[in-house]
Amino acid sequence: MNNQTITNARVRNVFAALVLACALGTVNHAMAQVTPPSVPDTIAVQAGNSPFLVGHAFGSQGYTCLPTSTGGTAWSPTARPEATLFTDLFGQQFQIITHFQSINVNPKPGITVPLSGNATWQSSFDSSRVWAVKVNGIDPSSEIEGCSHTGSIQCLLLQSVGNKKGPTGGNLLANTTFIQRLNTNGGAVPTSACSVGQTQLVPYTADYFFFRADH
Repeated sequence: MNNQTITNARVRNVFAALVLACALGTVNHAMAQVTPPSVPDTIAVQAGNSPFLVGHAFGSQGYTCLPTSTGGTAWSPTARPEATLFTDLFGQQFQIITHFQSINVNPKPGITVPLSGNATWQSSFDSSRVWAVKVNGIDPSSEIEGCSHTGSIQCLLLQSVGNKKGPTGGNLLANTTFIQRLNTNGGAVPTSACSVGQTQLVPYTADYFFFRADH
């Protein structure tokens, strides 16, 4: 029984290693073929930076119902989006990055870290991270190739304000300079009436494109 248990454990470890190797290979292959869609200059990444990775996100934007100055109530985006980013592996979605809010523990020089934290992307492979802030945003329009789903959450240009390697030196996201959130679908402010204090999570999908400086 002990030998069988050990054998099964070894098989599981080998299988896990093969899956991870295939996933990393898929990511590396994707990194060589990243081509963001065309967008207006408002959210274009400045020259000297090139895309190296894209993740297809499934997430939610949080809203809270707050009082307005006219005595009514309205939904307000009081929480950062949270999402999981995937890439295609053998026809299946394989997780590569998580997106959430956290304290920037390695800010760039001159950056003041807010107590509420910054938008964060963390690699599911090596735990490297990038923190970023919004530079510009545009509302989707059917006339914009990379942001065409009218009525959805904004498409964004974000700039890194901190990066950190993973605990074993992994650097998938450690050199990220800019991030574009494109092809958004859903996530917009709810249109329903609300009561003060009420919260709602609105699902959205998007493509996150990661850039790094050219060398």
